[in-house]
Amino acid sequence: MAQNAEFILELLQENGLIDQVQIDEGWEKVAVTGGTMDIMDALKELKYIDENEVMSVLAQQYGLETLDLDGYTIPPEVIEAVPPEIAKQYSIVPVMKHDDMLTVAMSDPTDMETLDSLRYVLKTDVDAVISPKTQIQKLIDHHYGSLEENVDSFLEEISGDDIENQLIAASEDSGQGIEEEDAPIIKLVTLIIVEAYKQKVSDIHLEPMEKRYRVRYRLDGVLHEVEAPPKYLQGNVTSRLKIMSKLDISEKRIPQDGRIQLKIGGKDVDLRVSTIPTNHGESIVMRILDKSSIQLDIPDLGFYSDDQELISGILAMPDGIFLVTGPTGSGKTTSLYAFLNSINTPSRKIITAEDPVEYQLSGINQVQIEKGIGFTFGHALRAMLRQAPNIIMVGEIRDLETAEIAINAALTGHLVFSTLHTNDAPGAVTRLVDMGVKPFLVASAVKAVMAQRLVRRICKNCAVPTEPEPEELRLLEADIKDFEGAELMKGRGCEVCNGSGYKGRFGIYEIFMVTEELQNLIFDNRPSNEIRDAARKSGMRTLREDGMRKAMAGKTTLEEVIRITATDEE
Repeated sequence: MAQNAEFILELLQENGLIDQVQIDEGWEKVAVTGGTMDIMDALKELKYIDENEVMSVLAQQYGLETLDLDGYTIPPEVIEAVPPEIAKQYSIVPVMKHDDMLTVAMSDPTDMETLDSLRYVLKTDVDAVISPKTQIQKLIDHHYGSLEENVDSFLEEISGDDIENQLIAASEDSGQGIEEEDAPIIKLVTLIIVEAYKQKVSDIHLEPMEKRYRVRYRLDGVLHEVEAPPKYLQGNVTSRLKIMSKLDISEKRIPQDGRIQLKIGGKDVDLRVSTIPTNHGESIVMRILDKSSIQLDIPDLGFYSDDQELISGILAMPDGIFLVTGPTGSGKTTSLYAFLNSINTPSRKIITAEDPVEYQLSGINQVQIEKGIGFTFGHALRAMLRQAPNIIMVGEIRDLETAEIAINAALTGHLVFSTLHTNDAPGAVTRLVDMGVKPFLVASAVKAVMAQRLVRRICKNCAVPTEPEPEELRLLEADIKDFEGAELMKGRGCEVCNGSGYKGRFGIYEIFMVTEELQNLIFDNRPSNEIRDAARKSGMRTLREDGMRKAMAGKTTLEEVIRITATDEE
């Protein structure tokens, strides 16, 4: 208001609210404070002017209405129309919204630049009402608060030990210095990541809703909503994560992918970051890749001894293709890494082509696929064959080109591992034929296929005996007699498992060995269900059957087996 002070003082004199002697005394007070107080505040403090009277005179002069904000309730959607930093910068508060017109309360109607700036920044029509400065500030503090205060109040809701150390680590690893005003947001974002890591979460989902900002953790394959920051911090959190991921913070219209590397508790942790624009802001998903947690021992994955023997036999083959199938998040990559690790010796050369390279394995040559420059699985596989490897792992067979090269590699003395997205193991061979691979090549090259799923493990701390429910028996098409002698268990829910009754996950498997009989069926291009029936007759155990025997051993529940295998048994 200082730049318009002379005009306002003149206006107040004309209306008989103040005289020149009082004005002079006001300027003397301003001089005593070294200019830290403006003339209007000095006159108020001297009780020569009343804020409400000044406001009325100004409103009348500019043809604006006055609004008493004392006890005035502002709807949440109106508050969200103005970001906190804008409200604080211009000392305004939004009070109502009608159609495309936003009304803000301001204390200085002479400052027309503020209204012009707001129209430009908010990209909407803005008009004003006049309210006392003290009331406006009170509402700004109430609805927006200071960043430090709001973050601290959120941090109080959830625990976070050693956050200061993580704060420093996050800053160093992202290559960004911590400015004082940024520290609260850095602390908040770091806490969200650290808490997820401590709970052994696989994914963090930050999702903008219409009136709130939702944060969910995926734990043991199931999403759980957790305490979330207030909606107005959404932009700050998104910007911070994009800076840490080295993404373009100005680009909000297209999806982006990045990576964050942190040290948490002395361990290297990678986060794969994906952003996508939604109608309420950018949604962010972070996949946590803990290099120290990957299980590279086959028994730890949940294999029983009979399946371990089958796997050992497959891994000892001199050539051929071994496929692992299952949906995203079913543990295919972890299984392949465990298999490669078990046969990783100095006498063998192993090369992998991955998109992306999730975990680094010592002694293995890992190649990163770069689709942006045309370096696809097909290109990588051709180049890898010129490196004279014994064993090749291709992250995924996605097209005919990759499939044909992989099969040719298998037929020329290489052991090839790869993944496919099919529901069951026998379906993998018909998928290759559907891609355009000749049936006789599939029959000759594919030695085995393993389908897998991850089921939740019963929490050992709260496990109690149980009996199968009638609905479970119906869905499993089983009889109560089938469970005589079984050690069926369930988790009651405790602090260790956050009340879920489950802690951790392990695999259930369907291993399809290509026998001579099955080779003939594949060669004759028989349908998938016929190949599946023949495989079962020759001893293949289905995913559901493997799940049931593990449930009967007290490792998981029948409910969990039904949930995970529902689509595979239709």
